[in-house]
Amino acid sequence: MTAFTDRFAHVDGAAHTVREIAQQPDVWRRLPDVRADDISGWVARPDVRIVLTGAGTSAFAGATLAPALTERLRRPVDAVATTDLVACPRAVLAGDRPTLLVSFARSGDSPESVAATALADRCLTEVHHLIVTCNAAGRLATAHAGRPGSTVLLLPPETNDRSFAMTSSFSSMLLAAWLVLTGADDAAARATCDQLADAAAGLLTEHAADLAALAPDRPGRIVYLGSGPLAGAAREAGLKVLELTAGAVVPWSDTPLGFRHGPKAVLDPTTLAVVLVSADPYTRAYDVDLVRELTAALPAERLLVLATAPLAVAGATVWTLPTTPAGDLGTAVLGVVAAQVLALASAVNLDCAPDDPFPGGSVNRVVQGVTIHPL
Repeated sequence: MTAFTDRFAHVDGAAHTVREIAQQPDVWRRLPDVRADDISGWVARPDVRIVLTGAGTSAFAGATLAPALTERLRRPVDAVATTDLVACPRAVLAGDRPTLLVSFARSGDSPESVAATALADRCLTEVHHLIVTCNAAGRLATAHAGRPGSTVLLLPPETNDRSFAMTSSFSSMLLAAWLVLTGADDAAARATCDQLADAAAGLLTEHAADLAALAPDRPGRIVYLGSGPLAGAAREAGLKVLELTAGAVVPWSDTPLGFRHGPKAVLDPTTLAVVLVSADPYTRAYDVDLVRELTAALPAERLLVLATAPLAVAGATVWTLPTTPAGDLGTAVLGVVAAQVLALASAVNLDCAPDDPFPGGSVNRVVQGVTIHPL
């Protein structure tokens, strides 16, 4: 990890962001020791609807997990942002089905976090809450601690990122929830976390300079593309560069198939496109088709492809990531770590302070200004 910390450790206004990106491999190795009440009965019940919820980056944790869990559990898992649930509870919670509501929250102090769980209690006859949070003192954790019908999965305190943007909180909540919801035993959990930690440490060591070289040095655009779990990761990756550059670099996130249906218009010769390639042979074929198409629109240094199997494409920069037991979810996590570094380097190039890119308070670390209206 020396290459990453050596490059960024002395950047003014970036101490929290640098530390929180760098700490991820070490934190992940400890996740198998995070304990909570057993919820396997709720996960196994065929009549239970599983809903993953959160706001902003926490919503993208759910969007990344839902397709991977759907495939692993062989049952539908829905990702619905708290911002949608709170605004339209009768639509989101229609049908009054027994529900396992999984709430992701870094601080747990966003107004929508507690409101979403309260609305679920009001609208549903039978609901169990799994709270995945990094802040033991947050409103969400304290409201549900020790409460019947609630399970609180509390992550190590250093994952309560102090930087403006969520980095280690995102990846750690995502992985912790994956372990719990898939019922991974201790050996499987440690194998998954150790392999991902080794891969992330290698990425931060071997590619920190490469990512810094790719980072925009003027206001511009960046595109992240992925399918399945990688679609949620693409959205989170785009949000990171938008946040840390205070909107100077504007992202677009989409699926490789969806990108052709209008959004491809965002490309210009200076756009950086990052494609996260699925390991599933069927899905991978569509991803690779678009990569080949993009080589006609972008120079090789503007087209970065991350894949877990060697990919020979002339006209693109291809990095091969290690495979992990988590499959495409593992690729999603590693892709987001790369995006975090790219966003940090972009902020440095554009003279933004990553720890506080909005010093005037127009955008806040914990959202402000939200009024929760009575239903």
